[in-house]
Amino acid sequence: MKSKDPLKIGKRVLEEEKKAIENLIDALDENFKKAVETIATTKGKVIVTGMGKSGHVGQKIAATLASTGTPAFFLHPAEAIHGDLGMISKGDVILAISNSGETPELLAIIPTIKRWGHKIISITNNPESTLSKESHIHLFLNVEREACPHNLAPTSSSTATLALGDALAIALLELKGFTPEDFARFHPGGSLGKKLMKVSEIMHTGEKLPLVKPETPLKETVVIMSEKGFGCAVVTDENELLKGILTDGDLRRFIKKGGSIDTGKTAEAMTLSPKTVSKEMLVIEALEIMERYNITVLPVVENNKPIGLIHMHDILKSGVI
Repeated sequence: MKSKDPLKIGKRVLEEEKKAIENLIDALDENFKKAVETIATTKGKVIVTGMGKSGHVGQKIAATLASTGTPAFFLHPAEAIHGDLGMISKGDVILAISNSGETPELLAIIPTIKRWGHKIISITNNPESTLSKESHIHLFLNVEREACPHNLAPTSSSTATLALGDALAIALLELKGFTPEDFARFHPGGSLGKKLMKVSEIMHTGEKLPLVKPETPLKETVVIMSEKGFGCAVVTDENELLKGILTDGDLRRFIKKGGSIDTGKTAEAMTLSPKTVSKEMLVIEALEIMERYNITVLPVVENNKPIGLIHMHDILKSGVI
């Protein structure tokens, strides 16, 4: 038997699947626009359904839709005909996936769904199939052949279906104006959500803030710095506006120049116009400022009034990095 080269096989498969995506791009028409608009205007959810590999891809599509602002879940067609059709609510849109368009379990639930008045969007590779004709909107995959050498195992078709699902999700995301902040709300426990965490979520506020005045004796300021435990004091004027900041480093430099903690005032040792952040800024952006200027603490201000404080330790504990 002639030996096979795995590298050549792998590249051939990827080329076949690349071609499938290119063919799908050519097939995308006004029906795609209608599908997006139908989903965007529905008052319900997107119910994704499909059997076998189409079902597996459908689960991913449903998850992508849900995480990008379009409520969706996957419904197994075989379970649906045994009671799970009750999961479908008024206003829901059905996204039915079948490469052949003739999947028996899927076709079995279509009449009931249509009788209930739900819009059906289908994804198939056969525009003349039963499912295609029974749908309100049909999306054609336009896949010529599978990457499988026997043209049997779902490969190119499943890749094209997955890509088409991504195209639907991102078109809806952009149409709805879905923001990074919205994305973070749907990913509170994941690394993506943490990267979108805002300063307001980790900053220290109220009584925890080491606030002092310019005229505060340095020895008193040092006590406050020690009690609050941030290694700094935030200096404000008589109107509670930010005047400066005093850090451990500032104290060392003040003493090195001959200054006295016993007789000096905070204004003599503090740094004027310190770097600040807003509560709406992303934590990762605050970290970039700290790294750029080699500092470990930042006052959080609103209209130049200190409302919070974040320390490098807070960022490390947040899991952003």
